[in-house]
This record gives sequence, structure tokens and C-alpha cells, in this order.
Amino acid sequence: MMNFCGLLTEKKEPVPLKSIDAQLEVKDHVATLVSTLNYENKEDKPLEAVFVFPLPGDAAVCHFSAQIGKTHIVAEVKEKQQAQEEYDDALSSGQQAFLLEESEQSPDIFSLKVGRLPPGESASIRLEYVTELAVQADDGLRFCLPAVLNPRYQPQGSEGPSVQVTSVPASLVPYSLSFSAQVSSPRPISKIESSCSLEPLQYLNADQTKATVKLGGGHKFDRDIELLIYYKDAHQPSAVVEAGQASAKPGSLMGDPVVMVSLYPEFPQSVMSSLATCGEFVFLVDRSGSMDCPMNNSTPQETRISSARDTLLLLLKSLPMGCYFNIYSFGSSFEHIFPKSVEYTKKTMKKALEKVEKMESNLGGTEILQPLNHIYSQACIPKHPRQLFVFTDGEVGNTKEVTDLVKKNADSHRCFSFGIGEGASSALINGMAKDGGGQAQFITGADRMQPKVMQSLRFALQPAVNDISVSWDLPKGVSATVLSQPITAIFQGQRSLIYAQLTGPSSEEADGSVTVKYSLAGHPSQNQLHFNLKPAEDSGLTVHRLAARTVIRSMESEERTRRGHQDEEMKKKVVELSIQSGVSSCFTAFIAVNKDSGQAVQGPLVRRNVPTVMANLGLAPQRAHMPSLSRHYNWSLCLENSGSYRHEEPIDCNGAIGSWEDVSALSDDDEQPHKDPLLQLVSLQNASGSWMLHEALAAVLGKTKEEVEKAKPELVNNEVWASILALIWLHGFKMDAKEEWELLAMKAASWIKAQNAPCVSECVEAGNKLLGCSMKKEALGI
Repeated sequence: MMNFCGLLTEKKEPVPLKSIDAQLEVKDHVATLVSTLNYENKEDKPLEAVFVFPLPGDAAVCHFSAQIGKTHIVAEVKEKQQAQEEYDDALSSGQQAFLLEESEQSPDIFSLKVGRLPPGESASIRLEYVTELAVQADDGLRFCLPAVLNPRYQPQGSEGPSVQVTSVPASLVPYSLSFSAQVSSPRPISKIESSCSLEPLQYLNADQTKATVKLGGGHKFDRDIELLIYYKDAHQPSAVVEAGQASAKPGSLMGDPVVMVSLYPEFPQSVMSSLATCGEFVFLVDRSGSMDCPMNNSTPQETRISSARDTLLLLLKSLPMGCYFNIYSFGSSFEHIFPKSVEYTKKTMKKALEKVEKMESNLGGTEILQPLNHIYSQACIPKHPRQLFVFTDGEVGNTKEVTDLVKKNADSHRCFSFGIGEGASSALINGMAKDGGGQAQFITGADRMQPKVMQSLRFALQPAVNDISVSWDLPKGVSATVLSQPITAIFQGQRSLIYAQLTGPSSEEADGSVTVKYSLAGHPSQNQLHFNLKPAEDSGLTVHRLAARTVIRSMESEERTRRGHQDEEMKKKVVELSIQSGVSSCFTAFIAVNKDSGQAVQGPLVRRNVPTVMANLGLAPQRAHMPSLSRHYNWSLCLENSGSYRHEEPIDCNGAIGSWEDVSALSDDDEQPHKDPLLQLVSLQNASGSWMLHEALAAVLGKTKEEVEKAKPELVNNEVWASILALIWLHGFKMDAKEEWELLAMKAASWIKAQNAPCVSECVEAGNKLLGCSMKKEALGI
């Protein structure tokens, strides 16, 4: 009988990683995370522990060190092949060594090797990175500590080997995690939220500009640790000037001062309230097998694909008449509803909804390059800017190829990306949006997909910002070299970050300014920010490292596009800057060798893979040969003007389709899934924005058709009456979901006003009486 000790994997192998302690420090919108990984070898032979784990895709890893007993070793950044050779040489000579390297396929996956840990020995590994916090559509700043790493699908023929990941269900993760965060800001902290259990927020001062929070006990590793930080009056432009490193060469990025400028442009309300009535809207939906996983543990019947279907329903109903659209879906292959984008009409919307209703997660792997190439090969439609919406759980292995393709086509479109479920690749989701001039959103935990997507649709419908330029006004002799990529998109309430290296004589008492000029709805406009050139105190090298990371990512991308053409020169520049700044890259690695360990560690080396968690493993029911437990009423039939149908497919038991008699004939024993009344109402809306008067609408309103018809004012036609009732119901009973229906309600209000119908006020009064509401005509937008 084998005697196992310590923590075990599912293969009954001991795991030397015992615990992870993560401490986060947030200053305004910049975060520094220090993770300590504690290892212990309880076996009778020396070990090599290999841990493949996720980090935020835009993080700048800037420190790696090891503590073995009283010996402290700080790792150096070296060219990757050289670092790997030094690691292998150290192990073969019996020395302890540590190697940290970034995946060549995706910048959000790292591999940590702890080599030749002697029997009975312990080691603590310290890993530090800095990152900017993205602004969410609800004004919160999002930090995510990825705890979940899903296997990444590697398409056939793609470059490089896929990352080998040892994954286990959350219940079998054999190490503990502790997490704490300290937040400080010039503005008060209003709240901190998380999908994980947190201990109560503790303010550290009276003006509530400093606070601390800890992860609650018993974290189950079934989700990433996500913090949403909200400041009062958060969107204030700012500039931070950081002094150069004293030991670095003057004139180099690390030797000169660097300024980080955060801009929050404010647009005139009169312009922002007018939504575009044109555009080409292309929706790309992941239908790989993993999309059949539940959205979260509390509602396992709602899968990622069913939520995507519901979201597409809302999107299609909210599009403006006269725009163009198409829907693609992908897995190992891809499909499209129309050969090319078509004009949005009653007929095309009906056909699209018929197809969407039947979408299942049955297309195999996650090959997103093929459909993207096909979309980009389609000619753009004059005067209809292309807007691409991508929905995926992000289990993609060729992340860099995908983001490079989006960047290559950035001039022809804007890309809005949505990461669905735990473990979605932040490098993929953020990279597509950043390189495509759009916005990224993550749907995790108990989040609903619909409000986040509709927020992004509102951004997409904003008037386009054109002719963006940045200019500097600095003291004589001082110049700014912009290190960031050019700003390609500006959205209301969204932050634009600019990093610049300042060269010239020191002018600590002088002021400078940066001006962003642009054209909005044909009108020239600008935003200017004044700042002091005196470096901030005690800021360390955070801004420099973030700036270096920005330059490194840009050069890596350029190297990939130029591969075979002077790429060695660009690779050399990346390695030089990575070593100079101490920031990781795909061409370098952190290497530490314990040369003070004395006698060589004897014995054959045993490799132990440290497992990470795979999201939702074992939670999704086996649905390969059964229909998804989603809403199976027939959306397309709801578009017809008649109220009575016969249909052999499943019918909504709350009356979304079929005649009133059809619906009530359903037996109580029929296992019909519960339907969201809001989505039922939305499914009944016409492409024009109006509703028809029939049983299905009455059922959603909680009335009979006879009651609805009897309450109608005599001079008003059925369609206007039905549309006013729908608006009253939305405003009266569904204000908590306003973000989901606001755009389609605006479309309905515009349709009603265009009818010049008599007695609208009388209709509103009658509708209030019928539904028990007290809405004003003005509140309904009519």
C-alpha cells in the first residue's frame, strides 16, 4: 500500500505548492499585485514543480525572487533561450533554480518552474506585477486576479505548441489562497464589490480616500477574484510625472522622467443624446462546446449559449431601421446567416431570429481566425461604419494571431468584445477591443450578459469621433516622445491613457499641458489638461514599467507582422528594453539560480505539475443530444401581425406564441422552462419599434385580450395602443432592467411620435388605469 502525504492531485501525486498569498495595492487606477507562492517538498526525492497559471493580459511582470531558508535570490531578466539554458545547466549540476516565462501564444499565461527542491525543503516565490485598471461601463474600475485557467484550443496549423495545462475541478485544487487589497485615491472610495465573498470594507481615514478589504474565508477556486472599485467623481483627468531611475542611462526610457496622462473627454449632451441611425453591425458568436457550460453555479440551467441567444434577441430588436447587420457563429468551422450584411428590415430581422433561436454550442473547437478573416474580406458599406461585436468564452490558444488580425483591420471597424464566464482570456478580450478601438466587457459570476452588451451597443451608436490628434505644450528645451499607440477611439466616460518620455533640462517648478483635438459630429472640439512637471514623490518605477510594457507589446506586435523581414532587429530591441526595464516579454524570462546552496542536491529529479482550476468542470449537464434548457418559444412567429398560430415546436407556457387557447391548453405536467416576461415582450416587438395587439402581448401584461381591447380609446389604432401599453409596462415594472430595454423603447417612442396619432395622452391615462401605473407621457418619451 502506497503511503501518500500532503496534498494530492487527482492522480494521487503530492503537490509541493501549499499556499498563495496575494496582496494588492491600488493607487487611483493603477494596481500593483505581490503574490507569494509557498512550496514544500514532503517527498524523499528532489522535485521540479511546474505551475502554468494565468495573469492579466496587460500586466507588466516586474519582479521575481525566491527565499530558501535564509537565502534570498532576486531573479534577472535574460533572453529566453539563455535563461532556459542556465536553468537546465543549474538543475543538471545539482543546483536549485527558478524560471518564470511568458507563453509565446498568449501574454496572459505564465509558466513557473521551481527546480531541484530538496527533500524536506521549503521555498517562497515572490512575484510582482503592475497593471492599469480598466473602466467599466458603470464607471467602476475592474481588477481581476485570474484563478481559473481553461485549456486553450489550439487551431490546426497555428504556430508553436499549445500550452500544457494540468487542470482540476475547483473542489480538488490542493492549495489555499489568501487575498487582501489596499485602495487609495485622491477622491473618496464609495464602494468595492466582488463576485467573491469579501470581508466588510474598512476605511483607513476620515475622508474615505483609503480603504482595505480582504477575501472572505473559504474561497473555493471556482471563480476569478474580481474587484470593482468605485470612486466618487471618478472621471477626473490627471497626469503623473515619475522621475527616472538614477542608475539608468540618461536619454533611455528608464533614465528619463515619464508622464502618464489619463483623459476623460466630456462630450456635449446635445450630441450624445442623438444616437446614430446608420452603421453595419456584425455579431460574431462562439458556439464551441465550452459555451454549453453554465453562466454561474447558482443558475446552472442558464448556459453561456442560451444567454448569448437572449442577448442577440435584445440586440436585434434595438438596432435602428435602415442600418445593416449580419450574424456569424463559429467553432471548428463557422456559419453566417446572410452571405453578406443586409439591410435591417422586418423580413431580415425575422429570418435572423429564426436562426438565432436554433443556435446551440455544437460547432466543436474555438477557431476564431477564419470567421474574422471572412468578415474583414467583405467590403465596407459606404456611410455605414462597421461595428463588430464578439462573444466568446475566450478559450483560444492563438491569442496573438487574433489580436494582430484585429489590429491590422482597425481602420475599417470598431471591435467590442465580451468575455463570457470564468477563465476567459483577458489578453484576447482586452486585446481585441484595444486593437479594434472598441470596448471590452467581462461577464462573470452572477453578471447578466444583456445589460453589459446593451451598454456597449449604446457606445457603438454614439457619434463617431474622427481626426484625433495629441499635442504638447512644454517649457523650452523639454520635449515629449509619446510611447503609447495613437488614440483611435474616444467614448463618453471612457479613459484614454497616454505615456510619454520627457527629455530635456529638469524643470520641476514648470507646468506643461497636453491637448487632445478631435472632430465630433462634424464639429471640431478639444480637451486640455495642465500638469506640473515636478515628479510625484514615492511613486517608485510603476509608471516607467507600465510605459515599458506598452512599448514592448507594440514592438512584439510589429515583430510578428514583419516576421521574416528584419524581425531579428526588432526582437533585439524588445530584449534590450525588457532587460533594461525588468519587465517581462515573450522573448525574455526571469531566471534565478541558488549558487550559495553549497553541496549539490543529489538524486534523480521528479517532476510535479501543479494543477490550476478549470471553470465549471463537471457542472454542466450532458447536453450533447438534448435541447438546451433555454427559452424555446419561437421568436420569429411573434413578428407576425396575426395573433393565432398552430406550431408543433415547444410553445411558451406564458403565452409568447400561439393563440390564447393554444397556450392555456398546455398541461401542467409539460416541463416548460420559466420564461422571462421582459424577453417575451421584447420578442413581440416589430423591427419598426411597434407592437401588435394580440393575446401574446396581453398575456405578458397580465391581462386578457378582451380586457386590453375594451380599455382602448376609440380613436386610436391597435398598433399605437399596443405600443403605448408596452412602454408603460417597461417603465412601470422593469426599471431595474432599463439598460436592457432602453434603446428598443426609444425606437418604439420614435415610431409612436411618427404616427401623429390622436389622443396619445388619453391612451397613456387609459393604459395607466389598465396596468395600475402612473406614468407620464413625457417619461415615456412620447
